[in-house]
Formats: sequence, C-alpha cells, structure tokens
Amino acid sequence: MKFFLDTANIDEIRDAAEYGLIDGVTTNPSLVAKEGRDFKDILRDITRIVDGPISAEVVSTEAEGILHEAHELASVHRNIVVKVPMIKEGMKALRQLTKEGIRTNVTLCFNPNQALIAAKLGATYVSPFVGRFDDVSEVGMNLIADLVRIFRNYNFQTQILVASCRSPLHVREAALLGAHVATMPYKVLEQLLKHPLTDIGLDRFLKDWEKAHQPAHA
Repeated sequence: MKFFLDTANIDEIRDAAEYGLIDGVTTNPSLVAKEGRDFKDILRDITRIVDGPISAEVVSTEAEGILHEAHELASVHRNIVVKVPMIKEGMKALRQLTKEGIRTNVTLCFNPNQALIAAKLGATYVSPFVGRFDDVSEVGMNLIADLVRIFRNYNFQTQILVASCRSPLHVREAALLGAHVATMPYKVLEQLLKHPLTDIGLDRFLKDWEKAHQPAHA
C-alpha cells in the first residue's frame, strides 16, 4: 500500500520524507490557501522533496477552464497529477486528459457509480472521501469495499486512493480491504508509528538496562 501525505506544508512534507514512507503528496485548494504562498511555487518545492505523484487540483468548473488549468499544472513537473472534480464538466475534461496522457485524480467521489465513471474514463486515481462519510454517520469504508470489488471485477487500472483519512484506523481498514493508496494528514502519519505498549516497553527496557549497569557501591 502506498502512503501519500495530504498537505501543502513544506515543513511537514520535508519531515515526513525523512521516514522514507511517503510515496506521494495530495493537495487541495483549502490546504494551499492555508500556506499563503503561490500555488506553483509550493508545487515546485514539493517536487524537490518527494519523487512521486503530487496531486494538484483545478478550481474551474467548466471543461474548457479545467483543461486550461490542467495543462498549466502538468507543465510544472512530470510528477504532477491533476485533480479533477467529480462533476459532468470535470468528466468531459477527464476524457480529453486521458487521451493526452495526463495523469488525473478524480476527487470528491462519494458513491460507486461516480468511481465507476471515473475508471471508465481512464482516471489514474479516484479519491473516495471516507472521513466525510463518518461526519454524517455513515461508514466510509463500506464504499472502499465496494470499489475494490468493482475494480477487480473489470480489471480497471485506476487506483483507489482513500482520502479524508482521519485516523490510523482508516489507514488499517483501507489496507485490509486492498486499497492502493491512503492519503493522510501529517499527524495521522505520526500516529501510525505509535502505540502505548511500545512506549511502556521501551521505558522498561531502558530502566532495566540502567539498573544493570550502575556501578557497584564500595
């Protein structure tokens, strides 16, 4: 399973990259807005740190505008993946981008039919938002299970990118179901490394070692 970091913060990306676990990065307009910097400058900085897919989202809602933005974003670096919204105009643009060989990530996907359409039109990734399902008292992972089954039925090359991962539990469940990618905030990545029993065990080992190597009293 691939781990993507869901952020536009360069410090977070640089720190996470030191683990050697980050296969790519996803951004969105909300994350970019928090940084208060030029979007393309942020993307260029990310490409210097992470050698993997970097999703950059368009903000146009008409096919012509989406295509124009997509071409500009794709020209920034070979690793840029263009995020396209799951709307009718977005799908018009997606079809053309697939023909041009530009990699895409269909975002704001909330049901199997939407994902099926994206896969049929050749999306590189489809991003179901599991955390937002939880916000409205639905089980987001049920959607992932459906998508894994559908995509295997038809051998789609589109990868399932589990987005809006709010906790290590989301990541674990995505892996158990066979999703290709999980994208997560920096804090969730850090939480994956932790367990209270690890901390307790390490503390005990160090204390025992210290006791065993104390100098003998005269």
